[in-house]
Amino acid sequence: MLKNKWIMLLTSVFISFAAAYAADTTDMKTDQTLHIDIPVKLEKANVVFNIDHLAKMGDLPYPIAHLDILNNDFKDWSVKGQIIAIFHSDAGYVMLDDNAYNIARNVKTGNPYKALLVNLMNQGVKIELCGATAKANKWINAYLIPGVKVNTNAMVRLIQLSQEGYVQL
Repeated sequence: MLKNKWIMLLTSVFISFAAAYAADTTDMKTDQTLHIDIPVKLEKANVVFNIDHLAKMGDLPYPIAHLDILNNDFKDWSVKGQIIAIFHSDAGYVMLDDNAYNIARNVKTGNPYKALLVNLMNQGVKIELCGATAKANKWINAYLIPGVKVNTNAMVRLIQLSQEGYVQL
């Protein structure tokens, strides 16, 4: 008997919540626009991307997509400053030219990210590879996409840029 009362009580509560939810959703606004509550404007910004792994959105790594988005925002908003991307650890292979990429990744496709990175560099984004990552993988400058710079060590470079006022993403 007690069990039946609990079931009836829980059923009643569930029906009440369902009815309340249905009433709330029918009163929802139909406005399909996005309202920005906190508008952000930048005049100057120096940013460094710390890219040590490649989480992907489909075939495109998020860090490369975010580099492109931020670079376009800077241009659209006339932001003065610099964007630097430091690739290291598991993401270092993205800096390789087609032949070295094929060997490192055991594929025959070439580096699928090369054109995106070259385009970013042509727009002023500085692309760096960690020297410690390159040494650990026995990569030399000749294996890299033209324009990629090699720093001594990604972690030390991130500290240096932070001390120079760069914001790390």
